[in-house]
Amino acid sequence: MAGQLHVELVAADRIVWSGEAKMVIARTTEGDVGILPGHAPMLSLLVDGVVDVQTNEGETWVAAVDAGFLSVANNRVSILSEHAEMSHEIDLEKARHDLERAKASGEHGDEASAAVTRAEARIRAVEKAS
Repeated sequence: MAGQLHVELVAADRIVWSGEAKMVIARTTEGDVGILPGHAPMLSLLVDGVVDVQTNEGETWVAAVDAGFLSVANNRVSILSEHAEMSHEIDLEKARHDLERAKASGEHGDEASAAVTRAEARIRAVEKAS
């Protein structure tokens, strides 16, 4: 159907969300991208962040994702990430605690900055969905 996208948000261990949508917004290494029906084919790298899916019924589904891939072709959007959580699955207090712990660790390597970025993405997903 020309007026909708078929979206699949997939983590390593499960399908997190699947359905029809009118728009998807995700953050890639090149910046935020908005995908509407009829979007040109693309393959891009995702960065840790938030994915926003707006359904044809007017619902908005928000998820926090780790780095991964975003593929668009023939009105099909595939979002593949090692870890992904829908906003309603995230414990906000735990995410805030994880962020504080990651910042307080004093570590400055790639793994430490990734932990901060993941915690921030989880918090943004919950706040955006509220």
